[in-house]
Amino acid sequence: MKKPSSKIRDEIARLQEQLKVAETREAERIGRIALKAGLGEIEIEEAELQAAFEQLSKRFRGGQGATTGGKKGAGDSSGQASDASGAGAGSAGEA
Repeated sequence: MKKPSSKIRDEIARLQEQLKVAETREAERIGRIALKAGLGEIEIEEAELQAAFEQLSKRFRGGQGATTGGKKGAGDSSGQASDASGAGAGSAGEA
């Protein structure tokens, strides 16, 4: 039996709220880590910081990112970082 559209809308609303809570939790986690690393004290444009976060994300997901050696992610000390959702960049840059 098919679900009526009202039930589907209710389910979508519930899932959107769960997503919002999860993204907030992730942003707070990344923000705390960024502050501990000293990112709150440096002057950097948000776009530049987001690009650095994207490179770090690629590094830890097995992509090339900012690495230059044969091993993915090995020996890279660029100190650049990323949150796939982008939420972390805003938290870190505004602190």
